[in-house]
Amino acid sequence: MELTAPLVNKKLLTPTFICIWIIMFLVEFVKGALIVAILPVYMGGVLKLSAFAIGLSFSLQYIGDNVFRSPAGWLIERIGFRITMMLGLIIAFGAVSIIALTQTMGFIVLGCALLGIGTAPLWPCVMMGISSVTKESKNFATAMGVIQISCLGGTGAGPVIINFFVNDSYKSVFWILLSCLALVIIVALFLPGRKAKVVTIDPAVAPLIKKKGLRASWNNLRQTWSNIRENLDVSPWLYPALFLQSFAIGLLTPVITLFVRTELGMSPQTFSFLLVAGGGVTVLGLIPVGKLADRFGTKWFLHTGFLLSSVAIGLFAVSRSVPVIWLLVMLIGLSYACILPTWDTMIAHMLPDGEKGTVWGLFLTIQGSGMVIGPIVSGKLWDMLGPPAPFLGSAIVMAVLFFIHIALSRRQQHSQA
Repeated sequence: MELTAPLVNKKLLTPTFICIWIIMFLVEFVKGALIVAILPVYMGGVLKLSAFAIGLSFSLQYIGDNVFRSPAGWLIERIGFRITMMLGLIIAFGAVSIIALTQTMGFIVLGCALLGIGTAPLWPCVMMGISSVTKESKNFATAMGVIQISCLGGTGAGPVIINFFVNDSYKSVFWILLSCLALVIIVALFLPGRKAKVVTIDPAVAPLIKKKGLRASWNNLRQTWSNIRENLDVSPWLYPALFLQSFAIGLLTPVITLFVRTELGMSPQTFSFLLVAGGGVTVLGLIPVGKLADRFGTKWFLHTGFLLSSVAIGLFAVSRSVPVIWLLVMLIGLSYACILPTWDTMIAHMLPDGEKGTVWGLFLTIQGSGMVIGPIVSGKLWDMLGPPAPFLGSAIVMAVLFFIHIALSRRQQHSQA
């Protein structure tokens, strides 16, 4: 059975795609609620843990999420789409259970690290799932737009909704989050399982896999890497571009609230409306941009997105006029509506036919590392050069990405010719 929608043509909304959408929304809902609304206050105010413990927990969550994306992509090819997703979700359920039921620093930190490990398979699975359901219809960008809506919606709704349930006790809050993860595990049961033959193993390696256990697995890993190196024909510029794309966001994440409150003098309520305005422009633009990118290609949307983002973020750093700030935030939202669905679409067109899961995991690990390093650099820039520095740094990174993408586009055109 397949569903259709006016904005999403060619029967995109298959049962598999709907399951992925629900899973991403609920998992991002849980992560957004935990990271933004619950853990900072719960760990600092209720458990009286140090700022070091809070920072360590958050860092390990991000590190676990990024480091284990490559192994998750490799596992998808070996044990299947559904089992890999369910293993990750079960680990995430256990992680939130540890956070909810324990009150010592060691267990809380462990729970946050496991939460990152548990959510690591999500994006490799999503990319593989979308590649599968859009293979014939060739509407990957439209699908990415719909998925990005679920992620942004979950991340935004989590802190807002969960704050209504926060009181003297956090028990009810944790029960809500655990219920969401339990529902996600049930939904994952409806994902497609492993195909009869997922990976082609060299005949010379197959006997080793049966006889020599770990040594054979190591040989299989070496063969996988060898196959990737032989079949993956991408520009060397893609790798720094993957890192810089999230690094630019990582520069802004830890300082945006502080900048708006201290430098622009906005109240929390005004800042919330500002975020809703920028995020609303992004969400409204995702599906139209995705549909147009599927029809006309990603080149000019990424050109526009990177250049517009660079100019808008740079002006945001030096502007103090409230009307201008509102306009710049909406332009930043528009730039990300151009970037989010088209960036992954461009990458998807570069992947080889074999080992797609492994390559997606590798690319997502490189890309996610920018979100780990960006906040560290951001704090140093703020302390050493002043509050506008992280924003000017992000603007420069976006400008660099604009020129890198020009080089990538020319190479892609040359390869097609």
